[in-house]
Amino acid sequence: MAGPPRAVAVLRHAVRNGLRSSGRPVLVACSGGADSLAMAAALAFEARDAGVRVGGVTVDHGLQQGSAERAARTAELLRTLGLDPVLVRTADVGVDGGPEAAARIARYAVLTRAAQEHGARIALGHTLDDQAETVLLGLGRGSGPRSVAGMAEVRETGGVCWWRPLLGVRRATARQACADQELPVWDDPWNVDPAYTRVRLRTEVLPILEEVLGGGVAPALARTATMLREDLEALDALAAAQLERLSGAHDLPAAGTAALPTALRTRVLRGWLRAAGVPDLQAVHLAAVDALLVRWRGQGRVDLPGGAGVVRTSGRLVMQRPEDRVAPPPHSEEPSA
Repeated sequence: MAGPPRAVAVLRHAVRNGLRSSGRPVLVACSGGADSLAMAAALAFEARDAGVRVGGVTVDHGLQQGSAERAARTAELLRTLGLDPVLVRTADVGVDGGPEAAARIARYAVLTRAAQEHGARIALGHTLDDQAETVLLGLGRGSGPRSVAGMAEVRETGGVCWWRPLLGVRRATARQACADQELPVWDDPWNVDPAYTRVRLRTEVLPILEEVLGGGVAPALARTATMLREDLEALDALAAAQLERLSGAHDLPAAGTAALPTALRTRVLRGWLRAAGVPDLQAVHLAAVDALLVRWRGQGRVDLPGGAGVVRTSGRLVMQRPEDRVAPPPHSEEPSA
């Protein structure tokens, strides 16, 4: 008996182990595009034997003419595939960061609520090609290793599990899987609009790199992301152990923290500040707190988002709450020569 077409088999294999790794239900985030639709079909097929409930959610951003009708058609297609429940949700898109970023923020807010309401994981259709584009964006913007490490297959944030089972699958394979199953694909016009940086990376930069470097660029970028993410996870674990060893309720020893290698020290500081509830922590704040350790010249308090601050006193970094701002530290410390 012949098996499914190759592309269909690749998609089913990509989702199989992750689907069976947990009995927690899955909601497929599906726009109607080739990537998410191919993933939805694969999950619908694998769910029959996995014993895991698979539903879907499509988001109407309200930014394009006919978006409500298209969302309804996508939902009906998901029901035809056998997904249950299938949700249609409307996003409240703001203006911060431009249309693309604002739509993404609104979409993730909708998906977060859906996941919480149904106790489900959210499956996202990002492919190997999306990963390569993410790595290039991170490199070009100098965003640091976390950005270059790209997207993780599984990530828990805010109590929601985000699952990306197609990070090892090429975009063309997902599209072929849809064609093999005669699934109607909706192509978002935003995905070919050169006004967006990611579109130009996809249609201009990556093809040039493929030509100059002799092919295989996208898989190589994706492999780089995987290797870097493994290194980051190891460093994060080491930093967590150091933070537990060093930190008190509201302070850190200056000498002991300063002696750590930079890669560990900055992670310890980040973990300490986040544990103290500092919101919207940026690189500039982290660098200023780090300077209290490694470039100590008697400088004063480092102000942080939310009104808190950090001072160095009596050989320790001390966290001050917003209400402590006007209170001088109990002891002063002479800067090193």
